[in-house]
Amino acid sequence: EDDGIIEMTAQGKSGGKYLYGQGVYLYNRTNYDLDESVLTQGSVDVDLGEGPQILIVHTHGSEAYTPDGEDVYTPSGECRTTDKTHSVVRVGEEIAQVLTEMGLSVIHDTELYDYPEYNGSYDRSLAAVETYLERYPTIKVVMDVHRDALIGEDGTIYKPITTINSEKCAQVMLVMGSDAKYTHPNWRQNLSLAVKIQKEMNTLWPTLARPIGLRENRYNQQLTTGSLLVEVGSHGNTLQEALAAARMFARAAGAVLLEQE
Repeated sequence: EDDGIIEMTAQGKSGGKYLYGQGVYLYNRTNYDLDESVLTQGSVDVDLGEGPQILIVHTHGSEAYTPDGEDVYTPSGECRTTDKTHSVVRVGEEIAQVLTEMGLSVIHDTELYDYPEYNGSYDRSLAAVETYLERYPTIKVVMDVHRDALIGEDGTIYKPITTINSEKCAQVMLVMGSDAKYTHPNWRQNLSLAVKIQKEMNTLWPTLARPIGLRENRYNQQLTTGSLLVEVGSHGNTLQEALAAARMFARAAGAVLLEQE
């Protein structure tokens, strides 16, 4: 326990809704009766070429972290802020910087789609991503960067965290959509990319990633075959913990994407 926030390191386990294959765990939150074969049914389809390759966007860009040290901000809600230097927009910028340093071409959309109105956030980010894809047809990967919120039934706040190279860092979770509710014919291709990135994270830093979450909604991932929803930490984490995780995630994702060039 740290300042009333419970630290936890999320891991997969055998049985129940957990599936294991390809060296990764997946937590099935859909109504589909799936087995581990779902992890190999798709194929990565992100043929990267010249021009902008990756778009980073934030459907919930005002999501922020627990203030700590010099990382304080004016809140716009509970662990939310319009200060982009202290929200998930700052985390997205860290990811963009690492990917750029690795030689990939990145566009970072820093618009807040959840402020001042939260409802309709996904509709607004959907329209924005469609505009980017029309303007830059070379974009093959769309990363929607968020942070999670983990609260127990008794109101306890949990933060997913691990220690890597003597540094505390948040855990990362890839949230993938399906066609359980809406039309999403390419969800297995998206999942295949997520599996490759998850496997790379597990290889480099075995405790960095939480199990992949497979959900019934599609989170605008129907727009490309390389769409990911990336949750970096939770509202219980600090910004510095999230930035440390963002750098590691970006290095793993970048290594996988460079294989596609």
